[in-house]
Amino acid sequence: MSIDSVIDAWNEADPSAIHPTRGISEEAYQASGQNQAALLATVLPEGCRVVDFGCGDGRVAIPLGRMGYRVTAADSSENMLRRFRERANAYPTVLTDGTDLHEKLGHKTDAVISLAVLIHHSYEAGERIIEGLRTAVRANGLLILDWPVANEPREGGGWINVTTWSREQQDEICQRIGLKRLDEPGLPWAVFRAVKAG
Repeated sequence: MSIDSVIDAWNEADPSAIHPTRGISEEAYQASGQNQAALLATVLPEGCRVVDFGCGDGRVAIPLGRMGYRVTAADSSENMLRRFRERANAYPTVLTDGTDLHEKLGHKTDAVISLAVLIHHSYEAGERIIEGLRTAVRANGLLILDWPVANEPREGGGWINVTTWSREQQDEICQRIGLKRLDEPGLPWAVFRAVKAG
């Protein structure tokens, strides 16, 4: 899907559709965010500046903030950011499609996390977003991306279908834009360090 079609889908999404655990209960939904924040804290430097791109209504960003991280909530959907601000209005928010994150922030950040965003986009859109997120991270900073690899990668053809990538596709992008893959066992997401491109 294109960036604009994903934004439209999120702007129209019912809060109950944000994450599968919300269908179980609100407590399960919040617990899933706390658990993911705890996993992220195993690799994020203590107290660093973190941008949660695709923050939704704050399921992960709010627990990270409570853990002492300086969190900026970023999303491409104004409706998601409104829901975020209803839950936690003390955090800075940024409306961005990811491609212009550095411009919207006005500075580099220590880390960007992006969970359950790239899976919804086409290869072209996903690559543009990754490039934008990389630009927003300082040298030696971290990107933690839900960027799934598959033996038989395929581009998702709709809102529910997940786009998967080959390791070779990812390695080519990383080499070109300056990302070094880190080996972080136990995490369900890929972790990259921002390095010099090429």
